[in-house]
Amino acid sequence: MLEHETIYILAIESSCDDTSAAVLMNDKVLSNVVATQAIHKEYGGVVPELASRAHQQNIVPVVDQAIAKANIDKKQLSAIAFTRGPGLMGSLLVGTSFAKSLSLGLQIPLIEVNHMKAHILAHFIDDDSMKPPKFPFLALTISGGHTQIVQVNGFFDMKIIGQTLDDAVGEAFDKSAKILGLPYPGGPLIDKYATTGNPHKFEFPIPKVKDLDFSFSGLKTSILYFIQKQTKINPDFIENNLEDICASIQYTIITILIKKLKKAVKLTGIKEIAIGGGVSANSGIRKALVDAQTKYGWKTYVPKFEYCTDNAAMIGIVGYYKYKNEVFAKQDVTAKARYLIS
Repeated sequence: MLEHETIYILAIESSCDDTSAAVLMNDKVLSNVVATQAIHKEYGGVVPELASRAHQQNIVPVVDQAIAKANIDKKQLSAIAFTRGPGLMGSLLVGTSFAKSLSLGLQIPLIEVNHMKAHILAHFIDDDSMKPPKFPFLALTISGGHTQIVQVNGFFDMKIIGQTLDDAVGEAFDKSAKILGLPYPGGPLIDKYATTGNPHKFEFPIPKVKDLDFSFSGLKTSILYFIQKQTKINPDFIENNLEDICASIQYTIITILIKKLKKAVKLTGIKEIAIGGGVSANSGIRKALVDAQTKYGWKTYVPKFEYCTDNAAMIGIVGYYKYKNEVFAKQDVTAKARYLIS
């Protein structure tokens, strides 16, 4: 690769229920198109078979739109980057197959990307409103399927130092919302109602988990028993206390996350903290991270909202750095539903 070569990466993300395509010119985003799937609301959660079918319908128009918005010709593309995993196998297969076919057709390199690494490296997208963290830094990756603390020593040098032993933080939010009778996806609704509630009104237990690992299944169960007990006494309990319940749940989850981060900082001596993943769009968590700068002397990095949820721009930035290092995939590459950061 020439030092001053302009690199155009087409990125494809299809790990769950959002079909996304983006075009990056070097580390700058020219387009980032996301097609969401509304059908899952009817079922109170993502239905894998329906998700993969929707990806098949969406992928061609989404890629076409991304290239058109970037105002380039597909012949200018340097490489195709795609999400290999982790995620829903059916959804991943759609993106993987499409990326492999397009790469073959255009005779350009193929780049496979770990979805969770992409959430972390989204911070390195060239955007005026974002500054990238300095290596080494600690990344808190929080989503519907993952809760991890990752020590990031370089673009290709990452190590998980803490993770959930059961449910992810996104599940804790969504399942708590379901207990409260809120529609799917409930996590953002808990965040919304929490803004006007009293976070100290109801107390939920903080799980005692060793080292830097997390557990959210016990919290979820305690919320269920609490709501069952209170609604027996007063059938209108949820309706009368919704904002305070949501604020108390959110406060407990934030407390768990910050406690573990404090421990990680103490153990590693690293005070550069970045967050990523769909749940990092939560306003309470974002505020807690910003407040930690003055409270604990950390330097914290919070990505733009559009780079928190599943999107192809974050896949593209990993693709850019891999392209620069000539780390390409072969045509026999396959999707991986479970794909650990290593």
